[in-house]
Amino acid sequence: PPSSSPPSPLWALPEELLLLICSYLDVQALGRLGQVCRRLRFLSSRDLLWRRIARDCLNSGFTQLGTDLAAGIPVKERVKVSQNWRKGRCRRETVLKWKRKQVAPFSSTFLMPWMELDSEYLYLSQAENIQAYRLCPGGTGLQRHPQAIFSGHQEDVCRFVLVNSHIVSGGGDGNIVLHKIHGSYSVKFSAHEQEVNCVDFQDGLIVSGSRDRTAKVWSLSAGRVGQCLHTVQTEDRVWSIAISPLLSSFVTGTACCGHTSPLRIWDLESGQLLTCLGTDFHHGAGVLDVFYETPSLLLSCGYDTYIRYWDIRTSTRKCIQEWEEPHDSALYCIRSDKNHMIASGSSYYGVVRLWDKRQTRCLQSFHLSSPTSSPVYCLSFSTTHLYAALASALHVLDFTA
Repeated sequence: PPSSSPPSPLWALPEELLLLICSYLDVQALGRLGQVCRRLRFLSSRDLLWRRIARDCLNSGFTQLGTDLAAGIPVKERVKVSQNWRKGRCRRETVLKWKRKQVAPFSSTFLMPWMELDSEYLYLSQAENIQAYRLCPGGTGLQRHPQAIFSGHQEDVCRFVLVNSHIVSGGGDGNIVLHKIHGSYSVKFSAHEQEVNCVDFQDGLIVSGSRDRTAKVWSLSAGRVGQCLHTVQTEDRVWSIAISPLLSSFVTGTACCGHTSPLRIWDLESGQLLTCLGTDFHHGAGVLDVFYETPSLLLSCGYDTYIRYWDIRTSTRKCIQEWEEPHDSALYCIRSDKNHMIASGSSYYGVVRLWDKRQTRCLQSFHLSSPTSSPVYCLSFSTTHLYAALASALHVLDFTA
């Protein structure tokens, strides 16, 4: 005879079946499901269900290939914060200020800071030094005083990179300095005749670019530390440089004052030119920043006010996408979440813009320098905070607010 007991509720099914059913739900449906009971609240918060949604969001910590760059942070929370990035909801704060640097009587110039960010510290160049500031719990700010100071240059640090617990910096004194973060080990060597405008470091090799119109490849292997392996004659000032993730080549961004493309890719082993990117750059449209997302996808920006997205598998003559800065300002820096979002810093009034690659227009803009005008010299972001360094201050945008 049929049982008189009521049927079991849907959520009494085995967890594997419930997860399969819930995988078809969208954000709103998952949110409502979590209000039914404790078990479904726990189930609907599982990372497994939110990964598919997160990969379609801005700055959720997932790359195009699905790699999770923010493991340890619940994916559901990242999706929630992602909506704040898209809608521009954030709390702004100035966390550090510094004075103008006097260079001669009756004249002054601004420091041109550079910055790198990891999970615990923000590293910031100020004049000849690089200072490490510990992030406060939850990323709510910086501790007031630096935890460590890395020195070695006689003039301002132009740029530096943070790779595998090492800092490699190039300075106005023409030198390159290597520091091991956790220890006293450091190496300094003369690299260029003029300022070292840019550096990158991967797998025991340093590449550097200079105002002296050369790019160089340096060894850091045992017994060959500081030995120059190749000198590339770029015939133009080098403003930006980056090593390919495959460690087979590197790209240089130059001032575009000659008759060649300002974006060129060189073989890392031989130093020979492999290819030029683009054919329609205007005179003086120098490339100020380059950023590899993958071995074949590259972002660039500079004086011509465009962000360009290159896929070297398909074409080296024309970029696959481009976005123009709305106010015709030079773009000093770009960073990407390696998925859908790009952040850029412009040359006037401290404007930081967020872009969605799936759209043609700017998504959000933030004016950080008012009433005086200052470029955004560099920026960096996590899944919750964006840091931007201007001429005299470091600003943070907190998107958890």
